[in-house]
Parts: sequence; structure tokens; C-alpha cells
Amino acid sequence: MSPSTDHAAAGPDLDRPVALHPLVYLDEGEEVTVGRVDTDSYAVLPADGAELVRLLADGLTPRQAARAYERVHGESVDIADLLAGLDELGFVRTGDEPPPPPVRWQRLGRAAFSLPAWACYLLVVAASVAAMIRTPELAPHPANLFFSPYFTVISVVLFVGQFPLILVHEAFHALAGRRLGLPSRLSFGHRLIYIVLETSLDGLVTVPRRKRYLPILAGVLADTVLTAALTLTADATRLPGGALSGVGRLCLALAYATVLRIAWQAFFYLRTDLYVLLSTVLGCRDLHTTATGVLTNAVRRRRGRPLLDESGWHAVDRRAARWYSWLIVVGYAFSLTVFVIGVVPAGARFVTGALDRFGGHAPLGPFIDSTVFFALAVLQLGAVAVMVRRDRRRRKSAPEAPAPAL
Repeated sequence: MSPSTDHAAAGPDLDRPVALHPLVYLDEGEEVTVGRVDTDSYAVLPADGAELVRLLADGLTPRQAARAYERVHGESVDIADLLAGLDELGFVRTGDEPPPPPVRWQRLGRAAFSLPAWACYLLVVAASVAAMIRTPELAPHPANLFFSPYFTVISVVLFVGQFPLILVHEAFHALAGRRLGLPSRLSFGHRLIYIVLETSLDGLVTVPRRKRYLPILAGVLADTVLTAALTLTADATRLPGGALSGVGRLCLALAYATVLRIAWQAFFYLRTDLYVLLSTVLGCRDLHTTATGVLTNAVRRRRGRPLLDESGWHAVDRRAARWYSWLIVVGYAFSLTVFVIGVVPAGARFVTGALDRFGGHAPLGPFIDSTVFFALAVLQLGAVAVMVRRDRRRRKSAPEAPAPAL
């Protein structure tokens, strides 16, 4: 804290209590996260600074709080500067501001993660595993994607059909947070060449670490249960002769795409849910950036090039980055393995099958199907390119969000 207790006469009234919005405090040793859950506005303060905010919230006037601080710590504080910072964060309440609305869906969130709900999830997953052991054709396989001979039908149906499943994934994140009273926001984003939905739960920074794990992992739980439910539906809708029905083939296609999303979580370099979980367990601030810097410096050191500046890296991130940097390499290797085993066979079948129809011997229907299929692929890549440009502009004009999207 900088010295000086009083400001100029034109400054705030230091002898009148400051009305603050309801604030939450998460004590993490030398630092305390302080914020408003209803507006997702947070700040990380030193412990003595958070103590001063608490004094103001308890009704002391700024002058009284500054004197109390000086008695305890033996130094003065620029209380007017602190008040300006609190006002900028939106912590100071004005007379005409309405009270924040209550967070909705808390009761549903508690029900979704109650003991009966967990029992149902476990039963569905166990039943699907038993069904796959009994009937191996129900197990995930790239061939499951081809439920129709028309590639356009496959790509459109899978694209449209994935949205309800992705919404369930994100809804589980949101419900797991809302059961704790945390608001959430849903937005579009991209990972690599794929358009994705993201749930922002910035309020997790004010929740004790052990309570963050479920909101972070809730999406993976949803994907696992959805895969199991789709597999059981495919098994239950078999034709009288035992063959898979059209509904069953579609369910297995959606289940396989969902399994790929679960495998995606191990791609740590994309800052997936598992990355967020690992960072939370370790208490890191920006583990990915630090670990990437460690790898870059390792390469530069070998080549005799100037090293990146490491002074801005948090001490906790530094310690974890010594081994996590190699986990990034493992993540890339796993990504390549999943791509080769899980994506390339299906992609090759799509591309070669579509190109064969351009040979001049295919009927008009399959020819049009392949043309539309390639047009949709180009359209998706174009949409991702637009999002990449948008994100770059946002990063240049605004600071990073306090918590990664889930």
C-alpha cells in the first residue's frame, strides 16, 4: 500500500461509510480473491488489502478503516485510491441500483448432482459397458459414422445432432456452478478447426478449490452418460432379426462423435476441461503460458539463442511447468494418435468416396451430394477463420478473462 491517508478536498468523503455490494472473499494465503458473483467482477488483492475492504464492508468510514489499518500494520494507506479502484470494479453501490437478481436453476443444479442422480448415471454407464461386451458392434468405431450412403446427410445430421449433446455438456457445467450460486455465460468459440460452445464460470475463482472440481468435470460426466445412453438406445431399437435399425446406426454415430470429444479432453495444449482441473489442483495461474515458455527456452538454450523473460511467471506455475511442459508434448502425441486412429480412417473414406463421384461415372444424386459435402467443409473452415480474426482483435483490445472457458 502506498503512503498517504488523505486526498484533496475534491476527493471522496472519507467520513461517510461506503455502500458496497455483497462481496465474496476467497483466502489463499498471501492473496485473497474478492469479487461480485452477480456481475463476475473479481480482483486478487494482498491479504492486508482484502482486510481493508472487509473493514469498509463492515460499515467503517474510509478514514476509520485507514486508521485501523495503520494501527495494525504500522503504515498509512492511500484509502482514496482504494475507493477509486473499488468503484472501477463495480463494488461500490449507488443509491438507485437495484439489488442483484438471484441465480436461477440452483434447485435443478442440486438435483442433477444428488445421490439418486449419481446412482442413475452409474447404472446407465454400467449397462452400456455390459451391452458393448455382449455385442461388440456397439463399441465405438470410425465406421459407426457412416449411417447413411450420402456424405452430406452424414455431415449435416452429425453437425446438427451434436448441438443438443454439446448443450447438455455445457448445461452440466452451468448447473454444477449454479448449484453453488454462480452465474454462467454461454458463447461460441473455436478449437483448432472446430466450432464449439463454451460456458464461462468466472465465479469459480471465489469458490474453495475442492468445490471447483465438479463444475470443471461436469461436462465430461455428461458426455460419458450421453455416450452410454446412445449406445443403449441403439441396442434397444434393433430390428426383429437383430440388425441395427436406422435410429440405432444414427445413435452409434453420435456416440462415436461424443467419444472423440471425451478423448479431446486429453489435448492439454488446447486448455481443455482436464487442463483447467489440473491447474486448479496445483493452484496455478497461467500454467500453459509458463510451460510453453519453459519449452521454448529449453529449445533456445540448446540453439544458443536469447531466452524469454521469465520474471513475470508465477512461482507456482514455474514449479509445475518443469514437468507439465513435457505433458504438453505427450498431449500433442496423444492428439496425433487419436487423429490417426479415430479421425483419419473416417476422413479418408469421406474424401476418397466423394472424389470418386467426380470421376464422371457417378449418378447425378451422388455427384450433388459430394459437391455439397465439400462446400460445407469449406464453409466451416471459413467460419473458423472469421472467429480466429475476431479473437485476435479481442485479445488486443481487452485483458484475458479471469478463468478459462469450460
